[in-house]
Amino acid sequence: MIPHNQMVQSAGTVTASRASVDVQTRVINQVYTWMTLGLALTATVGYYVAESEILRNLIFSNGLITIGLIIAQLGIVIGLSAAIHRLSGSAATGLFILYSALTGLTLSVVFMVYTYTSIASTFFITSGTFAAMSVFGHTTKRDLTKFGSIAFMALIGIILASLVNMFMKNSMLELVISAVGVLLFTGLTAYDAQRIKAMAAMVSDGESETKVSVMGALSLYLNFINLFLMLLRFLGVARDE
Repeated sequence: MIPHNQMVQSAGTVTASRASVDVQTRVINQVYTWMTLGLALTATVGYYVAESEILRNLIFSNGLITIGLIIAQLGIVIGLSAAIHRLSGSAATGLFILYSALTGLTLSVVFMVYTYTSIASTFFITSGTFAAMSVFGHTTKRDLTKFGSIAFMALIGIILASLVNMFMKNSMLELVISAVGVLLFTGLTAYDAQRIKAMAAMVSDGESETKVSVMGALSLYLNFINLFLMLLRFLGVARDE
């Protein structure tokens, strides 16, 4: 599971003045554009690594390299969240692109384990679920703020259970974790969509616009990736080789 971004919520108050509807719409469009570009970069890097024997051996033959990549990913998420107010818009964008590429390196194993057909079908199911919950989050009049606190506690539980199961290797527990994860990241998509809409309404200048776009894209990107991985545990078909 990719470490989620509850810490990025600290970026929710980048500015304090209300933007026009046009600016809000532009920011939301940029959020989904950056998220899509990030996913495309991750998929491209992952596929390329999986098809390259040299790169596969370089990354996965040494456990320290794999651990280093995971630590680097976590460091970027934490760094972006903690320093978003001090970073320039271009720096925040660069870190998001770097994070997307590093995620592609670590998730290349997906292309090595599962058939491309099952990966594609799971991706389309994930996309449909994600789109539906995004629309719900943007249009619902219900305040989803309380769900954020509940989701954070559930996320901590999933992370701890996943760590324990790394040693137990209990297949039933893994299925339970995946099922809960699907529900969690589906709900988080709606919650983050609503939160991003509120953040976009508070943008006052171009620099803040870029930062909100990047942080919003990171939130939704992480939701999509985690939802995809959870669904893949149910829907993925292992390769014969």
